[in-house]
Amino acid sequence: MTMLLMIVPIVVGIWVVATLESWVSTGRFRPGRPLAAAVAMLGQESLVPRRPDRILFEIAPPILLAAGIAATTVLPLAAEVIVIDLATGGLFVNAAWVYVVVALIMAGWGPNGAYAMVAGWRFLAQLIAYAMLTVMPITAVAMRAESLSTTAIVESQASGTWNVITQPLGFVLFWLAAMAVAFLPPFDHPVAPTELAGGVTAEYTGVRLAIFRLGRLTLILTLAAAVVVFYLGGWLGPWLPASAWTAVKTLTVVAAMLWLGRWVPRVRSEHLMAWSWKLGIPLALVNILWVGVTLWAVDR
Repeated sequence: MTMLLMIVPIVVGIWVVATLESWVSTGRFRPGRPLAAAVAMLGQESLVPRRPDRILFEIAPPILLAAGIAATTVLPLAAEVIVIDLATGGLFVNAAWVYVVVALIMAGWGPNGAYAMVAGWRFLAQLIAYAMLTVMPITAVAMRAESLSTTAIVESQASGTWNVITQPLGFVLFWLAAMAVAFLPPFDHPVAPTELAGGVTAEYTGVRLAIFRLGRLTLILTLAAAVVVFYLGGWLGPWLPASAWTAVKTLTVVAAMLWLGRWVPRVRSEHLMAWSWKLGIPLALVNILWVGVTLWAVDR
């Protein structure tokens, strides 16, 4: 029953994310566009490059989809609505996201094409940049909750003070890292339509492309849900049902991610890594120190 309660919101959420992405990209609000695009892709011939690494080429899209779905299993929709309430749920989410880079490197290497290969290695560079900026803010959030359980993290914000207020620096760092994980603009190096003609998706068509895009939509939804759980109080809120608050907050974060990224030029890979290591990681350490000092002062 819990699984069913999670599947329906995820499916609806993916449709809304696809609609919002189309709206931001084209300026036209067309709710039926995602379904029409899906039907078009499923009806398209699935072409295979001349000399691919067939195994990597075939399994890359399903791995990307699996990574997004796996992360949703430990993110609560409400207090009792969660597929698996792991004691280490915060780490599990981050571990699931690691497979995103596995999928994209496979998608880059498998087709045996220049554009795809460059795009795959670009995403590996992004991983080096953002990896610590997902783990370190989660560490600070877990410090306040005294647990890595995602439900415990939400409940630790029940006093009315969400983590976005007590840890604004961690919130900004995690938000940027989440956009990099989903390779949203300005961190869209793996697809880079103006430079690499689609990048890792350049050689995919038909059903394979549909699975790849479904995986990315699921990933965006999952990352937004993680921001809500870790920093925006999860299901907490007045008047509306708990699950409704989670949905409203998640879709608001999705819309903000899609909209804000369109106003910033694409960041070069070397600049992203330099800023992450020279600025992002020190700021993440400052955030952890700030949370530790705050908790020590409260406990005295």
